[in-house]
Amino acid sequence: MSGWAQKRFWKEVAVAETAEGFAVELDGRRVKTPAKAPLAVPTRAMAEAIAAEWDAQTESVDPNSMPCTRSANAAIDKVTHQHSEVAAMLSEYGDSDLLCYRAGSPVELAARQAAEWDPVLDWAEAHLGARLELRIGVLHQPQHADALAVLAEKTRSMTSFQLAAFHDLVGISGSLILGFAAAYGWRSADEIWQLSRLDERWQEEQWGEDEDAQAAAEVKRQEFLHAKRFYDFS
Repeated sequence: MSGWAQKRFWKEVAVAETAEGFAVELDGRRVKTPAKAPLAVPTRAMAEAIAAEWDAQTESVDPNSMPCTRSANAAIDKVTHQHSEVAAMLSEYGDSDLLCYRAGSPVELAARQAAEWDPVLDWAEAHLGARLELRIGVLHQPQHADALAVLAEKTRSMTSFQLAAFHDLVGISGSLILGFAAAYGWRSADEIWQLSRLDERWQEEQWGEDEDAQAAAEVKRQEFLHAKRFYDFS
């Protein structure tokens, strides 16, 4: 039925430690995922964040106001069952990473890309053990297989909950390296988000801001910040 929304039926929300991890209970009954799996998460902090979302619901349940619940559902119902496939898909971003494709002109944009993006590539070499090479223009040129293998192994080693968050960090930023930088705390999530929008910020400076584009970017920024928060909970 169009417009139907689940009504709040519970009075108390609590976190309970279980054999599977930490659960959220509504009047003593455990919350389940959309696929009817028990919602069990790895840390109390994550469970408390989910519990707070359920406790904040009023007369009807608004899933859009429950990002931690949605991310936990994705980790349990989807990533757990497709871990290898998700990890492989995310690893592919490294072969065409946003940070590696540079402008040949104007020189001011090229200089800004070097100033803002080179430090994170340097960090990746030092802390991840993988150096990605720069390209001029947008034509794809494969990266060295050894570097990609290192990044792929680090991606595969993530838990399902980490990988669910990492999926958004990489997908929203368009960069495997920026995803790692956010996950590992190289800089604040907001700073890393701004790095992912360097080209857009340049265009805004040249031609002015578009209100619709700004609104869409803010939605993505909030999703990126949430993904980092969820990763830290895991």
